[in-house]
Amino acid sequence: MPPQLKKDFFKLVEKYLNGSASAEEIRIIEDYYSHFSNDPDITESLNEEEISALKATLRLKIDNRIGRIQKRVIPIYRKKSFQVAASILLFLMLSLFAANQLRHKQMVLRAQNHDLPPGGSKAILTLSDGSKINLNNIKNGSLTLQPGAHIVKQSGHLDYQAASDNSSSIQASYNTLTTPKGGQYQLTLPDGTKVWLNAASSLKFPTAFSGSERVVELTGEAYFDVVHNSKQPFKVKTAGQIVQDIGTQFDVNSYADEEAVATTLVEGSVKIYHAQGQTMIRPGQQYLLKSNSMSEVKTDVDVDEATAWKSGMFQFNNADIKTIMRQISRWYNVDVEYSGQIPVSTYHGRISRNSNASTVLKILELSGINFTIEGRKIIVK
Repeated sequence: MPPQLKKDFFKLVEKYLNGSASAEEIRIIEDYYSHFSNDPDITESLNEEEISALKATLRLKIDNRIGRIQKRVIPIYRKKSFQVAASILLFLMLSLFAANQLRHKQMVLRAQNHDLPPGGSKAILTLSDGSKINLNNIKNGSLTLQPGAHIVKQSGHLDYQAASDNSSSIQASYNTLTTPKGGQYQLTLPDGTKVWLNAASSLKFPTAFSGSERVVELTGEAYFDVVHNSKQPFKVKTAGQIVQDIGTQFDVNSYADEEAVATTLVEGSVKIYHAQGQTMIRPGQQYLLKSNSMSEVKTDVDVDEATAWKSGMFQFNNADIKTIMRQISRWYNVDVEYSGQIPVSTYHGRISRNSNASTVLKILELSGINFTIEGRKIIVK
């Protein structure tokens, strides 16, 4: 598309978005849109990964664009046209970035022929006697016996099966499951409660729940699907708080480098004990315990964003670059350094955690941020 024609087309799209385009101009845009996805000039030089990355990136930009436009008063009869316009912008910008970015610019990652693979199922199990088992090097099957439990390993999953002699007289014995940066693991506790442990996290738990309550200790982040037992409440201890389930699925993010400990309720209810007293939250709410001991309950939280990691995704909704890079640092086992002024923009998007680091960084780079990699360090410019 010649430069002047591109400029004219941008003006036409603007008119389409603000509702001032004529019927003929609307027809031109919609006809062009139907042709766009088959334009060989756009797709010839791009591989599948590049096209996927571009689409994800441009959706981040369009989300911001659409958010600003939706604040205007848009007549009901324009809503359908508005949605089509968003798709038009996506493919138009895809063309421009394909020409100006991917064809003529290579990331430092490629120049160095260096990439970072995604994390995976990695963990260390510390037994009650202090001995450690690297689960990466152990075959699936029966692992070991611990007081009150028989441990079985499957791919990326430990199952603590209550031993046949399990009784209330069994003395508590504790194990700890620890994931490194770039690792995550699943765990079924002796009571059937399921736990998903995120990267750079640890969970200390008894091998048998024999007392009046079931207590585990968490650092980092985990998702809990609790088997409810009102006679033996399940509690999660983190820095500064205790979360007690009442028939619950919830996520607790207690990383030390985050601004707050975030407890997000998916279903059921939880009671949170803290220095100021106790707080009950409902599904779709998030309790934040901040570093200054102040707390806040956020309503209408995007639960999918808070729990996306469990489903193998990065998901951002108005996230700043530091929030994003903390997740990238944990998952790809890298340090992050900032050079120059830190971008103040926020980002929307959903990216697979199964992607190599280059794909994720490529998406962010196309959003106007530059990166270089030195060994296991990412420099944000």
